[in-house]
Amino acid sequence: MVNEQDWNQEQERLSKVKGQLQERIAELEPEVDGLQNQAGEIRKRFWEEVTVNTASDEDFEETFHSIKQQEALLSERERSYRLKLQQWKNLQRLLPSPYFGRIDFTENGLGIKEQVYIGVSSFVDSEGLNFLIYDWRTPIASMYYDYSPGPAAYDTPGGRVEGVMELKRQYQIRNGRLQNVFDTSLTIGDELLQQVLGKGADSQMRSIVATIQKEQNAIIRDDQSRMLIVQGAAGSGKTSAALQRVAYLLYKDRERLKADQVVLFSPNPMFNSYVSTVLPELGEENMQQATFQEYLEYGLGAALRLEDPFDQIEYVLTEQSTREYEARLKGIEYKASASFLQALQNYAGWLGQEGMRFNGIRFRDRDLITAEQMEAQFYSYDPSIRLAVRVGMLQEWLLKELTLLERKERTELWVQEELNYLDNEQYAAVHKELHKERGVFDFAEKYEEIQEFLQNKPRRDEGDFDYAEREEELLSRQIVKEQFKPLRRSVKKMRIIDMAGLYAQLFGSPDVYAAMTKEKHIPKHWAEVCEQTREKLSRLELFYEDATPFLYLKELVEGVRINTQVKHVFVDEGQDYSMFQYEFLKKLFPRARMTVLGDFGQAIFTQATELYGADSPLIGLYGEPDTRLIRLVRSYRSTREIVEFTRSMLPGGQEIVPFDRSGGKPLLTQAASKGQLAAQIAEDVAVLQAEGFASIAVITKTAAESIEAHDLLTAHGGAQLRLITKETPTFENGAVVIPAYLAKGVEFDAVLIYDSSADVYHRESERKLFYTACTRAMHRLQLYAAGAWTPFIKAVDASLYEVKELRD
Repeated sequence: MVNEQDWNQEQERLSKVKGQLQERIAELEPEVDGLQNQAGEIRKRFWEEVTVNTASDEDFEETFHSIKQQEALLSERERSYRLKLQQWKNLQRLLPSPYFGRIDFTENGLGIKEQVYIGVSSFVDSEGLNFLIYDWRTPIASMYYDYSPGPAAYDTPGGRVEGVMELKRQYQIRNGRLQNVFDTSLTIGDELLQQVLGKGADSQMRSIVATIQKEQNAIIRDDQSRMLIVQGAAGSGKTSAALQRVAYLLYKDRERLKADQVVLFSPNPMFNSYVSTVLPELGEENMQQATFQEYLEYGLGAALRLEDPFDQIEYVLTEQSTREYEARLKGIEYKASASFLQALQNYAGWLGQEGMRFNGIRFRDRDLITAEQMEAQFYSYDPSIRLAVRVGMLQEWLLKELTLLERKERTELWVQEELNYLDNEQYAAVHKELHKERGVFDFAEKYEEIQEFLQNKPRRDEGDFDYAEREEELLSRQIVKEQFKPLRRSVKKMRIIDMAGLYAQLFGSPDVYAAMTKEKHIPKHWAEVCEQTREKLSRLELFYEDATPFLYLKELVEGVRINTQVKHVFVDEGQDYSMFQYEFLKKLFPRARMTVLGDFGQAIFTQATELYGADSPLIGLYGEPDTRLIRLVRSYRSTREIVEFTRSMLPGGQEIVPFDRSGGKPLLTQAASKGQLAAQIAEDVAVLQAEGFASIAVITKTAAESIEAHDLLTAHGGAQLRLITKETPTFENGAVVIPAYLAKGVEFDAVLIYDSSADVYHRESERKLFYTACTRAMHRLQLYAAGAWTPFIKAVDASLYEVKELRD
């Protein structure tokens, strides 16, 4: 704490800043209201202020300019309104806690000490000359996160500024009242961080700008790397730092980067709601958020039904006793590998010589253009031309052929029959076309003539023969054109390619596969893998592990559908993506920089990728010079006792450093039966709620176990427990039952592991899933077992936990 004199000075300054904030808010409010009203009035009276006259070319031009002028006025008012409203919101955001930090900095050669107060937004004095508060994203504010008092520097567009930091100070201000002031030599003093971390979990992630650590700041302000890889221990703040990174990028590149040019791939839809308030809290719009599954489904369209990753992991965790299990696991591993990626590239080369499969074009139960004709035309092109380019050439040829066939079709008998069933609108359209051929047609002037025409439609044997013949010709053309539209659409959408057949063709005998792909090392259980894949495809379905390879092959054949607008891609829980999926993202967003966040200690999916280290395959994605690896080893989420317990389960876990926040040791409760276990958990949930914990999770291994646990706990009095499934759209506080894989990325005040017995967790492949479940706890971790403990716990030093045994 600071001395009394400093405290009084800080109190006085805070009062002055609050006063100026309130004055500025009061000044802005009528301006905001006025601009909103002006925009509303202009919008309401838009057409009253515009003279519409199209009698002549000059009148039409005058009308056009009148509309553009009114539109520009409305656009200017709305732009001014949005700007003033944003300023007003920023000031309102500052008012309860104007700033959280201060540095005193003297630039070399100037000798003038500058006091830099740092908050979530900038604020200047009434003259607009002096910064009373600097936005945390400004270059000068970076010193607060990166330096202790002493020599310090920061980078600006004009070059590096060096000097001496003479003071670093931190504040706790709540509801406009100064509560604590700390002078510190660290980035964030332990006192402040202790208080922040000691709070309960929220239903939505909070901004961490007041507590950013030096290593997190390196993530946030990296604007050079094409690929930024962050390997962070559970609770190390990697996701929080990534969201602040988005806010920083939007601030730094605000003239060139918009929020919708940033995409975050989240682990599940519920996680999207969990992080949805961080950017708005910092005065920025939310970026695009999606799951990788949503992108896959969009690419596949409605033709194939796709298994989701949670169904895949349910299979991996629950179907070990089935005959086809080993083959499915080998298939998942192989289809995520670099070997399969290369195999598909080689397969595309083979298709350039032979083996292409097409869907013939049928019309009214007859072949217009057969698959064999398409194949012959395709392989008539120069084989040195790239596969996708030749497919495009075939597409152009087909469209021309359809034009010729459409003309021939007009004389078919079915067209003559259709002429007798046309409605008035079709006749009116043809009548209009005929008048156009004779001269200028004014629909309004000819209204009565058209009505008369519709009541007395001339037949082929009536009136002027030429008129009737031309009428029939136009009507026939219109009929056939409408009928051919779906055929043209099909060609344009590349439905002429039998993609399911091309993909299924891969999964034949080992010799055929090797010949098509040049694959030298056929994986084990290949025959079974092929059978499973073909059987799934026969039902127009895809395993999750097949989705990315299928779309990758589709783009090799049809050409890449790229998104050049997205400038930054963020991948959370990046260890659960395969290299295949990273290659797909790189192709999909060729102009984007990528930030990958993850923890290989929480790699619960079979296709996981190692993120950190010189041998990480991700380094090769953009090349070593453009790739940066940052490792976060300090865990802030959980108490020291929980971190010491959980890190003991992982090989190499001693590298994880707990933040020094104390709490109780994890409690292990052993029951004699599932019923006794459920009764105890229900009772413990009630006790935790009575203690004031607002966020409590009963975590199970699988979704099936979640349903079982929810039913048992409800029967034993846990009526307030909410069951979380993969369809749950939002994350809310309260007591929940949730599978471990859906709890990833989320934190809870208290975590109760539903069944930690050897019956449930005994395979080595489940170690990381169990570790992930335990690391969701911030303050309390309680584990239960009906039977012997999992070997993952047996290997932990008994001094790191407490034991409670229930008697019958």
